[in-house]
Amino acid sequence: MAELIAKTPCDGLLPLEIGGVSLMEVDPGVMTSIAPCKGQEGALSDALQTAHGMAFPAPNRATGKGGARAIWFARGQAMLMGPAPEASLAANAALTDQSDAWAVVTLEGEGAEDVLARLVPVDLRNAVFKRGHTARTSMMHMPSSITRIGANTFLIMTFRSMAQTLVHDLKTAMENLAARS
Repeated sequence: MAELIAKTPCDGLLPLEIGGVSLMEVDPGVMTSIAPCKGQEGALSDALQTAHGMAFPAPNRATGKGGARAIWFARGQAMLMGPAPEASLAANAALTDQSDAWAVVTLEGEGAEDVLARLVPVDLRNAVFKRGHTARTSMMHMPSSITRIGANTFLIMTFRSMAQTLVHDLKTAMENLAARS
């Protein structure tokens, strides 16, 4: 019988550093989709606060930090990243494990905004897209989630099956930006 070897979505593709901008794969820990039951949004937010120290995020926002983060993902849906969800959350929400479904990377550096400006139709400048802001958008042709987690740092997620394309598109934009310097 063949032995299977687990690989990350960006295995062999990252890390990259080009022109002062770095692209690194992130181990997000457990990823769980959380969808509140009808009329349970407030109770779920309270339960999430008690269990994991963060509220259910408002649209286009993220709560928490570092190893435990909740990111708005769609109307009535968030992605809990980091810890496994406390069982108490199931009383107010549908919980679905998404851990193997996503490629998660960080783009960091002084030119990170300029790299993303070449790929997404959203204004990600710090003046309007501050730390804790998140957007579901297309990156070139891929559905993606982009969250600002630092002054010059973005957390980017796309489907695992698109990891190679994600890295290719970001690398090309990084190279184009570096060539202009």
